[in-house]
Amino acid sequence: MPALQAADTMMIFRMATKQICRQQGYIASFMCRPGLQGSSSNGWHLHQSLVDRSTGENAFMSANSKALMSDLGQHFVGGLLKHANAASVFTTPTINGYKRFRPYSLAPDRAGWGLENRGAMIRLQGGYDDPTTHIENRVGEPAANPYLYMASQLISGLDGVARKLDPGSPRESPYATESPTLPKSLPEAISYLSQSELFSQKMGQQFINFIIKMKQNEINRFLQSVGDRPPEDYLKQVTNWEQREYFELF
Repeated sequence: MPALQAADTMMIFRMATKQICRQQGYIASFMCRPGLQGSSSNGWHLHQSLVDRSTGENAFMSANSKALMSDLGQHFVGGLLKHANAASVFTTPTINGYKRFRPYSLAPDRAGWGLENRGAMIRLQGGYDDPTTHIENRVGEPAANPYLYMASQLISGLDGVARKLDPGSPRESPYATESPTLPKSLPEAISYLSQSELFSQKMGQQFINFIIKMKQNEINRFLQSVGDRPPEDYLKQVTNWEQREYFELF
């Protein structure tokens, strides 16, 4: 689907699922890591590609049987990796979502890419003159606003195209590379976003200030709830505050 239609569909899917389950006496939650016994984290892997508007062809596909992607596709990936930390506020907008980023858990913990690698942030599917070639960003959480999530990808990727950013070589061992680590918390992600000239330019400084203020308020309420507990405790374990805040809301 085109990006806007996909975002609309995600909203309808989430709302319909929750309403149908509620009618049957159940609660459906898209919370990333619920504080329930036996539950595990879940992410929102966003599949992406670009299409040539004049020919309709896949712009990520390589015409070279020795290259995984077209140059444009690689530059797009370069942009996603370059701006991954600042974009985290849009891909992973809750305190709870960062508890999914654990090494060797099939969730990324650093900004890298790989061919059919489920541990990398960007997973390339297809490759080598394959018309189905596309990328899968595995960093997002299901509670993300789909419009902001997808907008952050377009802004990041197209900046990579404009600047011809090099994503480097695909990683075979994504958890054991020197790639930049992803933010470990929402406050860390906010710090990156506040320093991003790209998002300020493309989304507007007033909007970025609004997002940061709203998220900072969320963080302050969370910190009040944990009191004097050490960070190594509440940054890894799902707290009662998170369960109350996110489980039914999302």
